[in-house]
Amino acid sequence: MVNAADADRELVARIAKKDDIALQALFARHNVRIFRFVLRLVAIEAIAEELTNEVYLQVWRSADGFRGNSTVSTWMFTIARNLAMSHLRKKGTVVLDDDYAEQLEDDADSPETTAAKQDKADVMRACMKKLSLSHREVIDLVYYQEKTVGEVSEILAIPTNTVKTRMFHARKQLSHFFAAAGIDRGWP
Repeated sequence: MVNAADADRELVARIAKKDDIALQALFARHNVRIFRFVLRLVAIEAIAEELTNEVYLQVWRSADGFRGNSTVSTWMFTIARNLAMSHLRKKGTVVLDDDYAEQLEDDADSPETTAAKQDKADVMRACMKKLSLSHREVIDLVYYQEKTVGEVSEILAIPTNTVKTRMFHARKQLSHFFAAAGIDRGWP
């Protein structure tokens, strides 16, 4: 049985040969996660969609240059981050807003529990906004995108010890922000 990483590598190899079906398959596998990541960086849905499409255009153009030193998703998140940062530099401001991303509701929850979760999620997003961009990026990649420290290091082009240090400080700051906001670590 082929694992996801090998399947992605195979898709990129096919994309390098200009197989548009392979690009569609890669898009289907990663589009939502790439879009949500970019949206958290640029905060505007239309721009996030445009930049996400640009990611796949760059994948199409540079697939033959992919050497497999990292996973395909790490490579794509690196492209996405670089495009988003380039956009933000041109725009002149850096905004990280999580309001649009991952508004998933659990059907099994009661309306009261759902409201409590939403309130807590709003407070947590507000606390995340208080972090520096470098800390928010690391938290986003590790917790929302489920990337390893090594993958985050590669995406952000920083040493793994820097990733670990940023994670430590970000979690410490979040803990203080959460406590000040009156929330604990668990869901209602």
